[in-house]
Amino acid sequence: MISIQNLNKVYDSNLIALAEISLEIQSGEIFALLGPNGAGKTTLISSICGLTRQTSGFIKVSGFDTIKNYKKTRSLIGLVPQEFPLENYESVIETVKFTRGLFGKTPDADYIEKTLKSLKLWEKRNTPIIALSGGMKRRVLIAKALSHKPKILFLDEPTSGVDVQLRKEMWDLIIDLRKDGVTVILTTHYIKEAEIIADRVGILNRGKLLLVEEKKGLIKKFGKKIVSVELREKLHTVPKKLSKEKISVSEDKNSIFFEVSNSDNKMGISNTLKMIAETGLSIKDIHTSESSLEDIFLEIIADEERH
Repeated sequence: MISIQNLNKVYDSNLIALAEISLEIQSGEIFALLGPNGAGKTTLISSICGLTRQTSGFIKVSGFDTIKNYKKTRSLIGLVPQEFPLENYESVIETVKFTRGLFGKTPDADYIEKTLKSLKLWEKRNTPIIALSGGMKRRVLIAKALSHKPKILFLDEPTSGVDVQLRKEMWDLIIDLRKDGVTVILTTHYIKEAEIIADRVGILNRGKLLLVEEKKGLIKKFGKKIVSVELREKLHTVPKKLSKEKISVSEDKNSIFFEVSNSDNKMGISNTLKMIAETGLSIKDIHTSESSLEDIFLEIIADEERH
């Protein structure tokens, strides 16, 4: 659905916003773009949507070049920006109808009603924008972006500043859109969002795409499991048999921790517990915790910063 080849964006001040980005996004997938502030996420989205022209490289949307076939590619895309570019005194339904008209679409009252109902905006359809809460305004932006039935929906920080209930409703909506065949690309700081709904994840930092990976594969490849073993007696010195392993002792000397990589069978839980038991230590309890996508993201970004 989206094909990007060797994309570069350099601003007049020689600021490199995007560097050699190549990426393929499949039809009907949910793709999450992660990265710290200033990583280039919004610039990348703006380039695909035709709001910013790249310095070099090519972008194709459904096989059409975003520069040569601007109108065609723009008609396939719906964009939900971070800001609220809304007419304060326009009603909800009129602003959504107006956006549909901007794309040259004929009026479709049934589709507009269905869209507003799916976003829980139907009861507010005649309310002026100025009277809406921030969360409701976010819903209006999504309704506007969907007004012309796009094949691709971009969501730039969709759940920034919204409450837990609305965030959950937005996730449900995104999953429903995917069922309808819409390709969804979202940028987010809220990494739990990507962990819950994305099929694939791309990590962007300093304008470079560090990796693109299926979410499950990313967690399996980079994820770690921390196993905490509570002991029946305090451990003042680490037994020689354990000294070479990645094991640390708690401050109170009552527990030891070891790290198990999802991709490393040698440091498996059973092997390590057997090793601990062989030292004669008495185990009282065991707790495990696994890396989240956020842990992995922070580690990859930190590693990039070091280099």
